[in-house]
Amino acid sequence: MAYQVSPGVNITEKDLTTVVPNVSTNIGGFAGRFTWGPVNERTTITTENDLVELFGKPDTNTQEWFWCAANYLAYANNLIVVRSHNGALNGVVGDDDTGTALAVENSTHYDSLTYTDQLFIAKYPGVKGNSLKVTAIDSNGWADATVNADFLAHFDSAPGTSADVANANGSASFVANDEMHVLVIDEDGLFTGVPGEVLERWAYVSKASDAKKIDGSSNYVVDVLKNESKYVYVGLVTQFTTNTTGSEKAAGLPKAGGAFLTFNSATASESVPGGSLAGGTDGSALAGSHLIAANVGYGLFTDKDTVDITLIIGGPGISGTDTTVSAYCVNSVAAYRKDCIAFVSPAKDSVVHSGTNQVTDITGNKTAMSANSSYGTMDSAWKYQYDRYQDKFIWVPMCGDVAGLCAKVDHTHDAWWSPAGLTRGTIKNIIKTSWEPTKANRDTLYKAGINPFITQTGSGVILWGDKTMQSAPTAFDRINVRRLFIVLEKAIENAAKSMLFEFNDEFTRSQFVNMVEPFLREVQGRRGITDFKVVCDGSNNTGTVIDANNFVGDIYVKPTRSINFIQLNFIAARSDISFTEIGG
Repeated sequence: MAYQVSPGVNITEKDLTTVVPNVSTNIGGFAGRFTWGPVNERTTITTENDLVELFGKPDTNTQEWFWCAANYLAYANNLIVVRSHNGALNGVVGDDDTGTALAVENSTHYDSLTYTDQLFIAKYPGVKGNSLKVTAIDSNGWADATVNADFLAHFDSAPGTSADVANANGSASFVANDEMHVLVIDEDGLFTGVPGEVLERWAYVSKASDAKKIDGSSNYVVDVLKNESKYVYVGLVTQFTTNTTGSEKAAGLPKAGGAFLTFNSATASESVPGGSLAGGTDGSALAGSHLIAANVGYGLFTDKDTVDITLIIGGPGISGTDTTVSAYCVNSVAAYRKDCIAFVSPAKDSVVHSGTNQVTDITGNKTAMSANSSYGTMDSAWKYQYDRYQDKFIWVPMCGDVAGLCAKVDHTHDAWWSPAGLTRGTIKNIIKTSWEPTKANRDTLYKAGINPFITQTGSGVILWGDKTMQSAPTAFDRINVRRLFIVLEKAIENAAKSMLFEFNDEFTRSQFVNMVEPFLREVQGRRGITDFKVVCDGSNNTGTVIDANNFVGDIYVKPTRSINFIQLNFIAARSDISFTEIGG
């Protein structure tokens, strides 16, 4: 409390109500190849419908990635998706119906590029963008009956001079007629299934770079399409203006010194700029560098201070035998962050139409990953499922399903419950697994830290194991224990941040204990731990610790264990034996 230099009353408040907060435990992270959507940018998806709307329906090149993500969303509703690509290009159209295709990955990348002959650009890379047609019209074009027929059915009146421009000096001849209408059309029907369907109508947008709507937001056509359109960007803005001399009228610049741009009132032949987009490509098959390098693919999940995730879905890899992506997810994302767990499946060629060597090949996959970590878990098969978008059956890795089971457990129970077994381990949307392991096969896989599946009559396909990829036989070789400690560590770490820059004295240490113990009692009551002890006093905060500006809290917990082995003993007794005489 500050000292007072004259009589008075000074009131202060001290907040001692700090508690350990709840933390999210079912945020998935996934990277892969898709037909549409932003590239190398994290996007939160909540449903399969959202996945389709933003990242497109699957095709032959993307089906394994798409369904790996969609299968997770069958159990949960929080998935952060990153699209990767290898040389994909955006469809474009120039003012003369031509234009040089280029790659524009996302809105940040769009802002960094210089455009030459691209009037309109598909929002994202891919062949799908070639389905688009974009046309624009101003007042001069509207007056020409030969070119405005498409627009009359979609707009109430002709474009003219916007109120913002008129109020700012609209009487000047070179600023009139700044408004334009823009139509975005699904010309080939790849977005809607209906060729010629109008996707977006942008009415009365302005050619003026500083034009505003009545609510104060930008009405500049470039900004409107960038911020609001789902399908296109504007490229070369000078194609909407007349290149003139003089700094106050230079094309592409905002108004300056009371003057404005000279806007192009197009001739009849130019009055509907735009046309069919072309040049978009899907690129080549993904390589490891497109999924595991810095700031791309799974590399966008490595920083826990930037993105909060708890379940990393390893995906199908990049070829039939490659395990590079899976190894990266376990070792360089989950084990590096230490606040999430990675779910990986064997390589496709190891389990799909693979003869009789599945056990050897699967264990070889794990060895190739060099992933001896409790922050990773590996399953043993791919699943055969129906792809309703392509009307065919396909093989998909099951890592998305196993991660989904863990997310589902978070909703129905808690993160420290096992996702395996008849009660919580049923796989959805499956015809069959790629192979059926025998009991001997399951024994070998389980000893290697690989979780098998079984087909149970009346119950379907069941996850039949809950091991992590850690080889050492400790409590952390089980998924539920690893996820328990992730929850405890993450929640208590967040709470402990309130202790930073406080004094390391008895008061602060008691405050820490009184904050952590109620949280652990709650976890104990929810069957996560059997016992605990919190030590934060002079025994572990010695003078040396205090002088080094450190603070130590030791938290001992006894985790609950999932039952993996059941022994049932049936004993036949003689008729003259009393059961009260038989020992336990």
